[in-house]
Amino acid sequence: MTLRIIATGGTFDKHYNELNGTLAFADSHLPAAIKRARITTPCELEVVSLLDSLDMVDADRQRVLAACQAASEKAIVIVHGTDTMPQTAAVLGPAIKDKTIVFTGAMIPYEIDNSDAFFNMGFACGVAQVLPPGVYVAMNGQIFAWDNVQKNKAAGVFQPL
Repeated sequence: MTLRIIATGGTFDKHYNELNGTLAFADSHLPAAIKRARITTPCELEVVSLLDSLDMVDADRQRVLAACQAASEKAIVIVHGTDTMPQTAAVLGPAIKDKTIVFTGAMIPYEIDNSDAFFNMGFACGVAQVLPPGVYVAMNGQIFAWDNVQKNKAAGVFQPL
């Protein structure tokens, strides 16, 4: 089995600029994270975009859908910003029936201490290989169906609707 990992940006891939104290995008952290995780399953990385999910529009979500439809792999992990992850999952959920697609992301950027990014990526890569076909969100050790998930911004967690 080969695993496709699709990067769309989000907090996971933000870099801290120590000169002005801002978070912004440069290159994806995913090549380093994949190497660090020592994933032995063959992986194909595809960077679709590097966007804050609050900046995503319908055309961006359609590009994610098209990338999933074009992928030959049956297991796909999408690293996505957490603020609109359920909205993008809702675009893919009704459209993809023959692949297992798992969305994940991070509340704290990969390069910052105590980030949840590395764990979430590893968890998503593992469950993408064993879940039945469908679209899911995997965050902080929990798995949610695409049509039964929301981000609780006050608590900083994902939960069922």
